[in-house]
Amino acid sequence: MLDDTGHLIAAPELVIEVLSPGEKNERRDRESKLKLYSTYGVLEYWIVDHQLRKLEVYRRDNAILKLAVTLYAEDELTSPILPEFRTMVKQFF
Repeated sequence: MLDDTGHLIAAPELVIEVLSPGEKNERRDRESKLKLYSTYGVLEYWIVDHQLRKLEVYRRDNAILKLAVTLYAEDELTSPILPEFRTMVKQFF
């Protein structure tokens, strides 16, 4: 979808965020971006935390993104928006 000036304003179905070092960056990704993506209709938001070797999966529930599952390196990741997708979380680290 384009706005009046021709800019694309549609949200992606999936956003994958790799946490940047620093408390300020982490807070931005976990709070500000989560709220922004939730507002604009993103269906899933994955946050990859290299330091803790975990992946948090937020999924749309009642019009907002909510934490659905926290996965670790030995876990398998699947997604309802990517029906054929299946991978081990360790692939993200």
